[in-house]
Amino acid sequence: MLDKFYSREYNILYEVIFVEISEKYNKLCDFLQQLKSVTVAFSGGADSALLLKAAHDALGEKACAVTVKSVLITESELSGASELCCKIGARQIVVEFDPFGIGGFGENPPDRCYRCKKAIFGKILEIAQENNCTAVCEGSNLDDEGDYRPGMIAIRELGIISPLLENGFTKADIRELSHKLGLPTWNKPSLACLASRFPYGEEISAERLSKVAAAEEFLFGMGLSQARVRVHGKIARIEALPDEFSIILDENNRREIYGKLQKLGFGYITLDLLGYRTGSMNEVLGNCGSDRKN
Repeated sequence: MLDKFYSREYNILYEVIFVEISEKYNKLCDFLQQLKSVTVAFSGGADSALLLKAAHDALGEKACAVTVKSVLITESELSGASELCCKIGARQIVVEFDPFGIGGFGENPPDRCYRCKKAIFGKILEIAQENNCTAVCEGSNLDDEGDYRPGMIAIRELGIISPLLENGFTKADIRELSHKLGLPTWNKPSLACLASRFPYGEEISAERLSKVAAAEEFLFGMGLSQARVRVHGKIARIEALPDEFSIILDENNRREIYGKLQKLGFGYITLDLLGYRTGSMNEVLGNCGSDRKN
C-alpha cells in the first residue's frame, strides 16, 4: 500500500511539473508567433533544436533555420543539423563562413568570441533580410545568464532575440520538453566551437582545428559521453566526466588514445584530473569571468 501511495504521489508531482513546462512551451510558441517570421541560428544542439521546433510549430513556413558551415564545427555536427531540420520539417539555409577572414582571429585574442559572433550573426541578419524575415533568434537559456559570455554582447548589440531566455527556460526545461517532443537532442552533450580548445594568445589554424576535431571524434567513438581536447602547444589536455575516467584509463584504451593523438601531432597527452567543465580556458582570466559555452 505504501509503495502505491509513493507511486501515486510521484505521478501527481510529475504531471504537475509537465503541465507547467507544457504551458511554458505554449507561451514560447505564442511569443514566436508574435514575431511574424523567424530565422533561427541553428547549430543542431539541444537549445537551438527546441527553439526551431517551437518556431516551426508556431509559424510553419515562416520559420527557417540558418546553419553556419565553417572549420569551427565538425562535419558530423553539420550533417546532424541537416537531418534534424528534416525531422522537424523546417527549411534550412547553410551558409559558408571563414573565421580567418575576421581581423585577428588567428591570434586568438580574449575577445575572439565577440568578434566571431558579431561577424556570424551579421551574416545571418543579411540572410534574414534577403528572405524578408522580421526577426533573428538564437538559443541562449536562463542558465547562461550567470556566465560572462563575450559573444552575448555582440548578439545584443545586433538586436538578436533570445526567446528561450526571455521566456524563462532552463537547460533542464529544454531537455525535458525535447524528450517529450521526440527530439533526439534531448540528451545531446553541450557543444562549443573548436576554437574554444586553445588558450587565448595561442595561434589557431585550420590544421590545428582539424586535429582537435579528429581527436575528440576518436574519444567519443570510445564511448565517452562528453569530452574536450584542450591544446597547449604540443600538449593535449583531455577533459572528460570523472565517472568516465575509467574508460580512458583502461589499459588498451589508454594506449590507443596515446597512439592516435601522437599520430595527430601531439607530443604529450594528459588527463585533466578535475574533469570536464565548460569555459576551462577562461579560468586564467581570473575575475574577468568566463565564456562558459566552451
